[in-house]
Amino acid sequence: MIKDRPIVALFDNDGVILDTESQYSVFWGAVGRKYHPEIPNFDHVIKGQTLVYILNTYFPDLDFQKKVVEELYQFEEQMNYAYIPGVYDFILELKKHGVKTVVVTSSDQSKMNQVYRSHPEFKDLFDRILTSEDFKASKPDPYCYLLGAELFQAPLENCMVFEDSFNGLKAGKAAKIFTVGVATTNTRDSIESKCDFVIDDFKDFTYSKMMDLLL
Repeated sequence: MIKDRPIVALFDNDGVILDTESQYSVFWGAVGRKYHPEIPNFDHVIKGQTLVYILNTYFPDLDFQKKVVEELYQFEEQMNYAYIPGVYDFILELKKHGVKTVVVTSSDQSKMNQVYRSHPEFKDLFDRILTSEDFKASKPDPYCYLLGAELFQAPLENCMVFEDSFNGLKAGKAAKIFTVGVATTNTRDSIESKCDFVIDDFKDFTYSKMMDLLL
């Protein structure tokens, strides 16, 4: 770690900040069974990827795209956007110590507007919020996390990624950034080999523990 350069914490959103992944699993599981029964576990296959990538890859027909998007937006209006245990206090602690906090989500602005309505304080927790509109490629491509570090001219060794999905973990590792797997969506055993460190949630994870891992 380079001590005179910024430290940056890069957070995926769903399943890391907000306890929403299980809800999305219900939605995308139903979509998969309805439109792509030939793809087992469709909800796991697409986790961490942008909506544009999902639509263009699995629903090239524009009429189908419109139908899926309409169903998704209706679903998101009814979702519960609860915080992952401990994450709110952890982010406040990071900000107290001058750590730059960045959301790096595959969600689009429409989805994030739902989050802001549910949590008016959300924007104030972060120095930057990067959405799918900011990325030229979907996770597992590392571009999104490299961009998050570049915004603050932070060396990669001064950064830490927090991810829950396989595609997100791959993106963090491909970016050569220390990647913490959050075992909310997938089991500890299934993500241990795909990240540098595993936590169940943020209840016992602190700024001090983060710095110990970076040093």
